[in-house]
Amino acid sequence: MTSGNPKAPMDEPVFDATLYPHRSLGPRGFRNLLIAVGTASTLMSIPFYMMGAWPVIGFFGIDVGLLYVMFKLNYRGARLSEHVFMTHALLLLSRVDLKGRRREWSFNPRWVRLQREEHEEFGLMRLSLVQRGREVEIARCLGAREKGEFAKALSKALSIVRGG
Repeated sequence: MTSGNPKAPMDEPVFDATLYPHRSLGPRGFRNLLIAVGTASTLMSIPFYMMGAWPVIGFFGIDVGLLYVMFKLNYRGARLSEHVFMTHALLLLSRVDLKGRRREWSFNPRWVRLQREEHEEFGLMRLSLVQRGREVEIARCLGAREKGEFAKALSKALSIVRGG
């Protein structure tokens, strides 16, 4: 781009964001949690074993096993992602689901509308791209506050594309 040309090239990115679900407990914290719960379960099961109620040990083990399985399912959900890419001529939304399948939607950024559904107490609950009767929900993995920040940034990029 030359300095004398105020307009950006049509294929230059105006907006580029990849969204992932937030996971507050990392792999190291997960390991430490399992060790702590496993140790506590083992220590609490010893008195039951000494009293002759040895089947209780299995229930403590099932608790640790279920905790492990549930966290693994939760981490599996972290594989979801959404990528929003916009140039002056194209807005491309791609989504990868839990099984790794990729879906893509394309919109004309000059005609697409960003639709918001807000709750007065909880904030922005739903965000969608709408064009010609086609509606696609975006930023599903974000909380209300993060969704609001994302909507503000995307709205600003859309206004740039529209010349506003």
